[in-house]
Amino acid sequence: MKPFIRNSIAALAGIVAGGAVNMGIIMISGSIIPPPGGTDVTTMEGLQESMHLFQPKHFLMPFLAHALGTLAGALLTAYFVVSEPKKWAIFIGCFFLLGGISNVVMLPSPLWFNIVDIVGAYIPMAYFGAILAAKIKHKNS
Repeated sequence: MKPFIRNSIAALAGIVAGGAVNMGIIMISGSIIPPPGGTDVTTMEGLQESMHLFQPKHFLMPFLAHALGTLAGALLTAYFVVSEPKKWAIFIGCFFLLGGISNVVMLPSPLWFNIVDIVGAYIPMAYFGAILAAKIKHKNS
């Protein structure tokens, strides 16, 4: 298989896996840290209307979803690509960063969360995923 094709398939798998991790954490987050009473978190409109009721603890699970989803996607991609694993992992981080930026635009969250999320959840976690993948590959070889 040509390297670009294999790398592209690895990136696609990383995006799917990272998205699944992200969505899985979001799906269970309400049972770990319940949303404020009387809020509708099932729709974007409900979230927009009730965002002012959220406390800092309510932003922990979304941050973890973004960070761990990116980490999982970048690690998987960096592990399976045949060349330039850090570059491909950062690509995954950039992909999820675009999603994070669009989320900031669509959902009015506190500025502190937007900064922490955009700065800490995507590119640093993608880089960390590349480092972990390299360590796992080195250990297995």
